[in-house]
Amino acid sequence: MKRYHVTTFGCQMNEHDSERMKGMLESLGYGEAGAAEDADVILFNTCSIREKADSRFLAHLGHAKRLKREDPERIVGVGGCWAQSVKDEVFARFPFVDVAFGPGQVHKLAEFLTSDSLTAQGFFEFEGFTGHLPDKRAREFQAWVQISVGCNCRCSYCIVPSTRGREVSRPAGELVAEVARLAGEGVREVTLLGQNVNSYGRDLRGGRDGATSFAELLTQLDAIEGIERIRYTSPHPKDMREDVILAHAQLPSVCEHIHLPLQSGSSRILKAMRRTYTRERYMDRVALIREHVPDAAITTDIIVGFPGETEDDFAQTLEVCEQVGYDGAFTFIFSPRRGTEAGGFTEGLVAHEEKVERMQRLVELVQRRATERAQRFVGRELEVLVEGASRTDPSRLRGRSRHNKAVNFSGLAAPGELVPVRITGATSQTLTGELSLLAAASSAG
Repeated sequence: MKRYHVTTFGCQMNEHDSERMKGMLESLGYGEAGAAEDADVILFNTCSIREKADSRFLAHLGHAKRLKREDPERIVGVGGCWAQSVKDEVFARFPFVDVAFGPGQVHKLAEFLTSDSLTAQGFFEFEGFTGHLPDKRAREFQAWVQISVGCNCRCSYCIVPSTRGREVSRPAGELVAEVARLAGEGVREVTLLGQNVNSYGRDLRGGRDGATSFAELLTQLDAIEGIERIRYTSPHPKDMREDVILAHAQLPSVCEHIHLPLQSGSSRILKAMRRTYTRERYMDRVALIREHVPDAAITTDIIVGFPGETEDDFAQTLEVCEQVGYDGAFTFIFSPRRGTEAGGFTEGLVAHEEKVERMQRLVELVQRRATERAQRFVGRELEVLVEGASRTDPSRLRGRSRHNKAVNFSGLAAPGELVPVRITGATSQTLTGELSLLAAASSAG
């Protein structure tokens, strides 16, 4: 049996696409190898959102070059956003790469591997969804569901529109059928994926599924028997409507967690980023969430050191973080991306040392507020979906609450079970606890 190895960089959409690559390869008779050294096909699913992702990938690609030199019959493939962004130069820069493909061409990998002549080929058109392909899920009880691809926003720092194309939504009926199938296979939690999930369906207006909004899609999926939890990522604040927030309060399966990217607390910087909302509009959305779903966990994305960001602009970001009290945040130092408007900015550049110092202050504030927010769970009993053994203590279990908080706890339970856990401690990122006595007694019986 030929074997493959896939290394994934970047976002949840890439994780979803990698599961499709694995499923497609196994449908062709390949088996998964534990390491690249043991594989006949070495694949990379790449990201190009941050400079750090580029650097990590290139180090891995150098290792693949050495393995290819040892065994010229090995196939090296590069997919994803980085491949799309350098499509005109990938083979010239990396002649040992056999196949390269963008996010919209994952299905072409099978066509390449089954062709008679394995000459270097690249596939970079925007077509089709990977959601139609067979998958190999990391966990049987959790699944990614791709509801749309591409993005119509033009954020000045973002490379996604040029690597994933214009926004295209999948018909609601197709999504309902897919989630119903997943439920039949034992999936209890689905995460809906899109570059801007809450603009879902706008491109379908006028067609058969034209009336289906994102909130209505959530309602249809909530009605599917066996689906206990629905999550989604990522929404855009400009499109966060009250009906979606109400879905968190009214639909049993929609989790009490909303990821609401801020990027900056300064309206001036938000305008330079082309985010199309102001600080005031953002805080209005937060107020609606707190009104309808008071216990909701809110997480965010923040960029530090965007060109033109002054100390006053950064102070406004800190103010928003203090006011909102995020349950967690993904924080990034600005790095220019090729092909983006901000990548060409030459005025108001922030020194690297200043970016690092601001990042330290931001992280300290976010962690302090997240720790304070997490204390509300201590003493409460939370429903936890068991994922497996704790990463730090194999004698304990690890799972995730509906608020998307990692929970390490003592007790006996199997992966995929939903169990009540009494929370005894909390940090900025992790909760600790014990399986409730009632659940423990039931398990023992």
